[in-house]
Amino acid sequence: MAHAVPSLGISFERVTTPCPWGNDRRDSTPCQGRDRHTRRTIELLLTGALAGVAVAFGSYGAAAETLPGALARAYGANPQLNAERASVRAVDENVPRALSGYRPRISAEADAGVAAMRSSMPGGMEAAGGQSGSLFPRGAGITLNQTLFDGFRTRNNVRTAESQVLGAREALRNTEQNLLFDAVSAYMNVLRDTAILDLQRNNVELLNEQLSQTRERYEAGQVTRTDVSQAEARLAGSRSQVSLAEANLRASIARYRQVIGVDPKTLAPGLPADRWLPRSLPAAVQVALAEHPAIKASLHGVDAAELEVKVVEGELYPSLGLSAGLSRRSDVETRGDARTAATAVVRLTVPIYEGGEVYARTRQAKETAGQRRIEVEVTRDQVRAAVLSAWGQLEATKAQITAAQTQIQASEIALTGVREEARVGQRTTLEVLNAQQELLNARVNLVTAQRDRVVASYSVLSAVGRLSARVLALRTPSYDAKRHFDQVKDLWIGVRTPDGR
Repeated sequence: MAHAVPSLGISFERVTTPCPWGNDRRDSTPCQGRDRHTRRTIELLLTGALAGVAVAFGSYGAAAETLPGALARAYGANPQLNAERASVRAVDENVPRALSGYRPRISAEADAGVAAMRSSMPGGMEAAGGQSGSLFPRGAGITLNQTLFDGFRTRNNVRTAESQVLGAREALRNTEQNLLFDAVSAYMNVLRDTAILDLQRNNVELLNEQLSQTRERYEAGQVTRTDVSQAEARLAGSRSQVSLAEANLRASIARYRQVIGVDPKTLAPGLPADRWLPRSLPAAVQVALAEHPAIKASLHGVDAAELEVKVVEGELYPSLGLSAGLSRRSDVETRGDARTAATAVVRLTVPIYEGGEVYARTRQAKETAGQRRIEVEVTRDQVRAAVLSAWGQLEATKAQITAAQTQIQASEIALTGVREEARVGQRTTLEVLNAQQELLNARVNLVTAQRDRVVASYSVLSAVGRLSARVLALRTPSYDAKRHFDQVKDLWIGVRTPDGR
């Protein structure tokens, strides 16, 4: 069962074109080709630079899905992005965990048992006035432990956790960028593949007409069987290209559903992100090095690693703690007795030698911090390279669109000339078919270049670190990672999450 092709909300008028062999058929009826109307398909589908053409040639309707609308849908409901947000919320809990080092630890305990007691004299005789029987010792108590000084480990643990939270937020921003870029690619791929499928189907119709005319000319003795076979072969190849285009479109629709969450229906033309881009390549590199979330996440990773060194070193410092307790026990030695005890102890612990394990972990933490600093430079190089590559691709797509438009114009003129020359016997059927194929290839190239033009602009925006819902002004609530952090950072008790789970 064939997959439904998304409607693009654009109506195309059929254009009467001259027959490949002129109007010398026996019924003198001009053939009804559709090779020229496909220019409107190309102009209306993917072009941001030619977006105004959509107003002139057709409306894509109020119900059409727009690229910003698709991005907003993906931003709000994509499972991968929501999973990353949940991961950030989990990292938020590292801060109250670290803060617990400042807080007391209180525990209570109770016990009850039975004890048999019997007094006897040496030689096995029972002692005069001795007691025999059972006791039921029992008791309850409460204990409080409070750290007074731990070598600054708690303070550094808190700062480490806060750096991890900031790094997780930047990683979330990077995930958002990747998700939005994937959504742009999926959206534009559906438009591209829909346009290519339409071009291939138009080509099949035109080749069908050419084959019919070639057979009539063969019956009239104007061409040979070779010409008919050439037309049949080209038609068969064109039908295989239609099947391939349909398969590509199905794959793009599946990817669209995976990223955006719904099946594409009526899609409006996609616009490039030029208005949000830096004005020059040096400016783009400067913005990327200052704002890209991958670099910021790496820097927060360095902070966390350096603080981890201080945490480990803190184990070599003395520690001071307070322990207090209150307990009551009954039936300890005799039936009916009761004892109440209260204690308060200040304990100072000075580590002298830990077998070298703490020293080894300190050196290890320093090497890890050095690794994180090197990784920052690696990330900077990667971001710089990504900006240069994306910018170059954007410039290349602009040139490709201009070249493809010129190629189409030249191919149309060439096809018209070849048809006229074939009508008077100066060109062969194969030359006409080749000219038609060159025109089709040029139109496919233009469709692909226009898709690449839009995607490349968003690629540059992502490379500089500005592909976000806020920058694009998407009509969807922005996710505020700080909100959950503020809700949990000072919690002393409670097992429910802020959303009630």
